[in-house]
Amino acid sequence: MVNRPKSAYELAMERLQAADREAAVPTAAPLTDTQKAEIGECRALYGARLAEREILFKDSLLKLRDPASREALEREYRIDRERIESDRERAIEKIRIRRS
Repeated sequence: MVNRPKSAYELAMERLQAADREAAVPTAAPLTDTQKAEIGECRALYGARLAEREILFKDSLLKLRDPASREALEREYRIDRERIESDRERAIEKIRIRRS
């Protein structure tokens, strides 16, 4: 085995691996059956909210002809989607953290 200098990539990877070992982030405990069911219900609820918002958006989009109004509606729709998805992730995280 020849002792050659390590590349910058190899050195960086070694530093990252060492930092990961030092951080020792604990792994999450496995989910209980109750938590899994609650997460499923949560995803279904927020999935329904997203579907409802999409239907309302498409209906409103068909009625608009003005490009500026359409752009504003699309912007509002994106914001609503992001908010609903963020709410869903927060709700799921609360379920994961809670001990059953």
